[in-house]
Amino acid sequence: MTAKRILASILLGAVVAAAPGPSQAQEPDGAAPVRVVSMNLCTDQLAMLVAAPGQLLSVSYLAAQPRSSAMAEEAQNYVVNHGLAEEIYLLEPDLVIAGTFSTRATVAMLKRLDIPVAVLSPAYSLDEVRQRIIEMGEVLHRQEAAEGLAAEFDARLAALRDKVIRQPRAALFFANGYTSGDRTLAGQILSAAGFDNIADEVGLPSGGRMPLEVLAMADPEVLIRGSRYEGNSRSEEILDHPVVAKLREALPGAAVTDRDWVCGTPFVLRAIEELAETRRKLETSP
Repeated sequence: MTAKRILASILLGAVVAAAPGPSQAQEPDGAAPVRVVSMNLCTDQLAMLVAAPGQLLSVSYLAAQPRSSAMAEEAQNYVVNHGLAEEIYLLEPDLVIAGTFSTRATVAMLKRLDIPVAVLSPAYSLDEVRQRIIEMGEVLHRQEAAEGLAAEFDARLAALRDKVIRQPRAALFFANGYTSGDRTLAGQILSAAGFDNIADEVGLPSGGRMPLEVLAMADPEVLIRGSRYEGNSRSEEILDHPVVAKLREALPGAAVTDRDWVCGTPFVLRAIEELAETRRKLETSP
């Protein structure tokens, strides 16, 4: 560890020891921030889309991973952080953007250091995707850019919805037998692509575990599965169960591209478009 990092660690420890307790999130002041650090995968991507050239300094390491990020290539142009207070402090930001579920200890420590922190909630619906775009514009003082991006999102989404002829019944089925209903972002992506979600039929509008028996008896027209991660995971063994295998053989299906589904960004439109193509093939099949 360098002398500068040792000093930073001592200073951070002293601040935590002396502080009376966590402060409230600070709003950016009247001037636009010029050294912005994002420490959350979803805020990383929104910030990269909305920020002015040179305004965004650092994004989280997850943003550079193609498996999880729709902007992994773009993330190579930024300093990568791991959500640690010490490394973020050393970047000397005038604004840090975090998610609701970002490391709370880091967020609390940054606030105690009087570094402004904006916390954005995840998007659980398509309407909230639009809201998060606008919120990112506000915290970066890039309202015009955000409004333009939101308007483009609205137009593309409306065009996709207008092309729906009928709504086949589909099942979302992921690791551990988990499914997502219409009260989730994944469920709304499915609906926008022109499918009815069997999760709602079986009483799981907010998502949850769907037993294999329920999946089979629901008799979906389309099975949409999660794409697998590298390595072996017991949570994914259910995707190899004979019931799922039979459904895969009998039904058209699509593997979910997780990087387009995981965050409430305009990239959910790509997920909708891919699912809509599956629906169109089903509509034209004999």
